[in-house]
Amino acid sequence: MEKPTYKDLLDAGVHFGHLRKKWNPKMSPYIFTERKGIHIIDLNRTLDSMERAAAAMRQIAKSGRKVLFVATKKQARDIVASAARSVEMPYVTERWLGGMMTNFATIRRSIKKMNNIDRMLSDGTLASVTKKEKLTLTRERNKLEKVLGGIANLTRLPAAVFVVDIEHENIAVAEAHRLGIRTFGIVDTNSNPNDVDFAIPGNDDASKSIAIITNYMVNAIRQGLDERKQAKPEKDGVAEEA
Repeated sequence: MEKPTYKDLLDAGVHFGHLRKKWNPKMSPYIFTERKGIHIIDLNRTLDSMERAAAAMRQIAKSGRKVLFVATKKQARDIVASAARSVEMPYVTERWLGGMMTNFATIRRSIKKMNNIDRMLSDGTLASVTKKEKLTLTRERNKLEKVLGGIANLTRLPAAVFVVDIEHENIAVAEAHRLGIRTFGIVDTNSNPNDVDFAIPGNDDASKSIAIITNYMVNAIRQGLDERKQAKPEKDGVAEEA
């Protein structure tokens, strides 16, 4: 898994923070300097944080547990959804429903409802209903899919959440903390890095910055999944010999 270089992060604009007047003093260890009233993030700290977060992500994936990706900001949605799908991890990119984790049983019921409508639409159960009723059900299904599609296969709570912009996704972060779920996040200069277990200092507004950090995390997950796959045949072999 190749780590991005200092230059890669620079080219992606990861170093651009917020205006000085918007800063959170807790971010001072991660700020390199100030230029034209804008805080510049220390990319050496970013690289270190990325490495530490990626190592933890790899272990979670290797153990067979899930990481939930959360990014409802417009510029992050497609990047994060595509990255999460590539490693079959759950994601929320439309909007965070309060209680998505703390009231997981209710969310699972909504997913079940969506799956039932799917089944009815495909197996001919609705052949006798009117066009209008069918249309109403289809609309309801699409509405549920929009919000819950990314977590449709999540049968139990995730082991961790990865968040783009911890201020914007503060409800998701709070729910994770309440449940003892590990938190990873891209943390800009206006945020408190202590709000997440693994803070990655970086620009959480630019799509290139979001992509380079998110894709590195996903590559770590991919590596963990590969290691898990390789370990399984070995275990089977040992069992056979026994």
